[in-house]
Amino acid sequence: MEGMTALTSVITSSLSGSLTDGSTASTEVENRDLACATRVLRTEADALVALAGSLDGEFLRALDILQGIEGRVVVTGMGKSGHVARKIAATMASTGTPALFVHPGEASHGDLGMIARIDAVVALSNSGETHELADIIAYTRRFGIPLIGMTRRAASSLAEQSDVALVVPPEPEACPLGLAPTTSTTMMLALGDALAVALLERRGFSAADFREFHPGGQLGRALLKVTDIMHKGDDLPLCRLDSPLSDVIFEMTAKRLGCVGVTDEAGALVGIITDGDLRRHLTPELLAERADSIMSPRPKTIRPKALIVEALREMNDKKITTLFVIEADRPLGIVHIHDVLRAGAA
Repeated sequence: MEGMTALTSVITSSLSGSLTDGSTASTEVENRDLACATRVLRTEADALVALAGSLDGEFLRALDILQGIEGRVVVTGMGKSGHVARKIAATMASTGTPALFVHPGEASHGDLGMIARIDAVVALSNSGETHELADIIAYTRRFGIPLIGMTRRAASSLAEQSDVALVVPPEPEACPLGLAPTTSTTMMLALGDALAVALLERRGFSAADFREFHPGGQLGRALLKVTDIMHKGDDLPLCRLDSPLSDVIFEMTAKRLGCVGVTDEAGALVGIITDGDLRRHLTPELLAERADSIMSPRPKTIRPKALIVEALREMNDKKITTLFVIEADRPLGIVHIHDVLRAGAA
């Protein structure tokens, strides 16, 4: 019995030691992984700081070219640079600078026809010697198409042939072998963002403009204006100051928005009658009254360019369910809270 107890003690001790050793080993691996990730991020962050400090007149010349062209910005690159080029083209296109990506391999087999003489080309190459870019470079030189090169080597063929060479600093790649494009592609991606945003600000591109290129998703819904969802034309419930309440009730019932706007002789909105107003004034003589006898003056309104989120806030603050959209005191439309909610503002 004592032997069994001793054996159990040995086994328990051994298992405990194994578990401890495994936990220690696991912790060491996790620490090593976190240290690696931290090193990568810090390496790339340092490179971006260096890139920001290297910007000069060449960047401004590139902006002048891209802003001044009549056509589009054609962005191109091979391999990892190609993936970055696609993203830069997409960012420019969504922020007011017409742009597209052209694959350099496909360009050599007919897609050069996608590049017009009124366009500009932004070509990405880490080494500046990517042979697949040769035909695009030659095409731009032949037809006088502005070429902006983005590379890591100032003495490269791409930089020498470009009208403007944006040379990123020679910061070390985050890859410990120094082979996989990591830091270099991060700098090119950030430089593309810098071009896109600087062009956006030069053009005065607004949130409303941004919404035109992003009609889907939460962003598009958040940037909808009241004019995008308002009831207008024949769907707008209106009456005149001297309209009999029998007509007002008919108009309110037909338009089904729970209210009618009251306008003066000039067509300006001067009041509102809600279904609650009708109930509060319900008497046998009600139908003989005129609209101006029970209307509430100075109804709550909103400007045409207001976002629907602003309309929702106004309705919540005033505890109302409708807002007339007016311009120069004249009603253009009406927005109901159900319209706002259906549009996804909340």
